[in-house]
Amino acid sequence: MLDDFMTRATLAGIGVALAAAPLGSFVVWRRMAYFGDATAHAAILGVALSLALEISIFPGAVAIALLMALTVSTLSGRGYAMDTLLGVLAHSALAFGLVAVSFLSGIRIDLMAYLFGDILSVSRGDLAVIWGGAILVAGLIAWRWSALLTATLNEELAYASGIDPKREQLALTLALAVTVAVAIKVVGVLLIAAMLIIPAAAARPLARTPEAMALIAAGIGAAATVIGLRAAFVLDTPAGPSIVCVAALIFAMSSVVRALRGGLAR
Repeated sequence: MLDDFMTRATLAGIGVALAAAPLGSFVVWRRMAYFGDATAHAAILGVALSLALEISIFPGAVAIALLMALTVSTLSGRGYAMDTLLGVLAHSALAFGLVAVSFLSGIRIDLMAYLFGDILSVSRGDLAVIWGGAILVAGLIAWRWSALLTATLNEELAYASGIDPKREQLALTLALAVTVAVAIKVVGVLLIAAMLIIPAAAARPLARTPEAMALIAAGIGAAATVIGLRAAFVLDTPAGPSIVCVAALIFAMSSVVRALRGGLAR
């Protein structure tokens, strides 16, 4: 079954959706969209590092994405405006990463694959890494769910409950770094934030509890993957962007549902 490239691509996309859905819910709740974007952009530096050291892309991307996230967390409380800090670091990391890749001699690099993903070329090894990362992220979020939710809702309540919000922020940062690393192959660094945010945002009007929102977001992400890949095959369009376009259409329909509910409530 795994000999078919479309099957491998579908399984890879679903794996990323399952990792990104619960994490994306926290990104939406905490209004960390630009934070996720900055972490994703930094991953291209990790790609350059991995290629230079002739190792797998995954550890290099995780290391640099985690370093970026920790840098943002450290500097955010020291007089820097968060939006400005994220803007500077996100675009600087992407630019330095692209420049670093250009210095690698003797290595053929398809930058478009890293920027926009190359899900159709996912191998069995890539599939193992993606699902391993997805299980790790899902397990971490499930383990820390209650503490993460409390820290997200109210830091004072978290402290009163014996929960350290900074520790929970670190857990979220680690999960984000792993998700970015496993998603590079599927949607690329420029579209990772979209897969984190759009399914979660689309699920928000349809859910009544945080747990339901995470589950619905996972379903939306998986559905966007399956439909997007089919559309890309039929219409001969790029697979990664097609998946994001389908997710965006689902978000638009979800917004219509919310507007109709608001109108009926009046």
